[in-house]
Amino acid sequence: MQGRSAEDVHPARAPRDQEDRQVQTRRARPAVFHLESAKLADFLVAEGVVDDISHEGLRILLREEGVSFQRLKTWKTSRDPDYAAKKARVEHLYAIADGEVIPEEDEPEVIFCMDEFGPLNLMPHPGRQWAERGGRHKDQGREPRRRRRATYNRYGGVRHLFAALDLAKDKLYGHIKPIKRRTQFLEFCRYLRTLYPPTVRIAVVCDNFSPHLATKKCQRVGTWAAANNVEIAYTPTNSSWLNRIEAQFTALRYFTLDGTDHGTHKEQGSMIRRYIIWRNRNTDDRRLRTVVDRANVA
Repeated sequence: MQGRSAEDVHPARAPRDQEDRQVQTRRARPAVFHLESAKLADFLVAEGVVDDISHEGLRILLREEGVSFQRLKTWKTSRDPDYAAKKARVEHLYAIADGEVIPEEDEPEVIFCMDEFGPLNLMPHPGRQWAERGGRHKDQGREPRRRRRATYNRYGGVRHLFAALDLAKDKLYGHIKPIKRRTQFLEFCRYLRTLYPPTVRIAVVCDNFSPHLATKKCQRVGTWAAANNVEIAYTPTNSSWLNRIEAQFTALRYFTLDGTDHGTHKEQGSMIRRYIIWRNRNTDDRRLRTVVDRANVA
């Protein structure tokens, strides 16, 4: 800190010009992305970015700048030749749903984000549980805490959840099916169509999974959509993050499946249906909003 003594600076903070340099360094150098705050503070001093900064001062600074130590996730680049056009169309539909754009006469008024969740297996899912602490607090006569089975068989087959999010109402709909083919997709779309009068044009945002498409061999999806005042808007290939239903699946997994070991598909399906009912009645729940906002990219 040139021209200033250490006593002139708050012990937990550094001058603003150096703060900016610290944040830029934190965001611009891939080599330091894996360092925790304590090691990062030492690195910044060793590199001469700052003369000195405490670990607590760096923690406060990063928090104020909205930077946190996060898990590194994968990213897959889309090679869809129509990526820009599809992405722009989906984002325009979102703008309509969010009230940012007034739909024109031939545009949809209602937007659904739809996808399949699964496969739903009858197996123990990893998660957390409430249990008494171990160690010196453990009662020697107490039963051991519950553990997750490591060996199991999946003789019950799988199920698939067809789910859709009404963006305007922030309401989730779901049907559980034994298979996910074009027939089941159209059955669910017909249900979504019944939620609004036929004169109201709706749009369904989904990925380009083959049962969602109208192909040369099967034109049922395109024919049904044209006859029922529905637009099917496809996200680009390898761009499922653009579909807002994905964040809802993260919350569903967190609140419904984590830490469970259902014995039957009926039991598992009942839990999922109860969650959907609870979720639609408590859309402003703080825990729900935290999970969804953290997972939502689009």
